[in-house]
This record gives sequence, C-alpha cells and structure tokens, in this order.
Amino acid sequence: MGQDNQTKKKETTVAATFVEESSSRSGMASAKPLSSVEETPSQSGMAPAKPLSSDEDLLKSEISELKVRKIKGSKNIVSGICNILATFNNTKVAFADPVGNVISWSCAGKCGFKGSRKSTAFAAQVVTQDAGRTAMSHGFKEVYVKVSGPGAGREPAMRALQALGFDVTGILECTPQPHNGCRKKKRRRV
Repeated sequence: MGQDNQTKKKETTVAATFVEESSSRSGMASAKPLSSVEETPSQSGMAPAKPLSSDEDLLKSEISELKVRKIKGSKNIVSGICNILATFNNTKVAFADPVGNVISWSCAGKCGFKGSRKSTAFAAQVVTQDAGRTAMSHGFKEVYVKVSGPGAGREPAMRALQALGFDVTGILECTPQPHNGCRKKKRRRV
C-alpha cells in the first residue's frame, strides 16, 4: 500500500507539470511541458515581428545591398589595383594593394572551368566575381584596373567589377607591344 501512495504522488506531480493540448490533426491529446508553453511577445520581452503586407514591402525586402562578411584577418584596404590577364586560353584576375601585394586572386581553372570553357567571357565574369568578393571582404571599395592580353574575357571582367559595386577609378591598357622584337612564328598553312 505504501508503494501505491508513492506512485500516486508521482502521477500527481507529473500531471501538475504537464499541460494537455489537443492536436488539431489527429484529435488526440498530447502532453506538453509547462516551460515550453508559448509566450506572447509582451511576456518574452521582444517586440512582435511586423509582417510584410504590401507589394512594395515585398519588393523592398528582395532588393538589398550586397552583404559581404569580413574575413577574420582582414587587411582593411579601401583602394587598390585589379590586374586582369585575358589570354586566348584563360583569364586571371588579381586584386592587390597600392604597393602591389596580392590580396586575392582567381583564375578560370580555380572556378571549375576546364578546357576550352576557360577562355569564354562567362568564365571571365565568374573569375572576377570570385576574386572580387574576397577582396571586398578585406575592405576593397575602389579599384584601378590594369588590363592585359587579347582574350575574350577583357570587357566582361570589367563589367563584373562594376556589377559587384566597385568604384573603378581608372582603366589602363598594359598589353605588351613588341617594337619588332623577336622573330615571329612561320605562318600556318590551313
């Protein structure tokens, strides 16, 4: 009989700490602890979340500035140089500080392009975005662009810089031009 009293006491304490809540789907009652009973926003100390009501609010929520996370050891460099090398087979982009120390770089192979796809304009755009995001995380905002090479990725790379939100302060064409230097290769017979 002493054991029955103990079990009844346990049942009453368990019943006191749980609240019965009816389930709308199954129609069965389920137990929920008192501590997890939902609080109103005024009880929890938080302001109620404002629901988006109109189309204008929805449009405003979609259009947001590009969020860039700062890297742990970020250099906090505001301006620098962007070197774009666009060859017939590849496109390489490097961001450097005004002295010339490379902060971030990328190339088509690093971004997953292989073979003839490395020389496309789209690959140049992706490469510039990859290197640009890393540079932005270090604090870059304005760049001086140096372009070299005859490849197809020259202009798309510069457009991608502007699309990322960089202030382009100047563009320098630095493709090497020979002053009748070394002898050319013999002409191809096709």
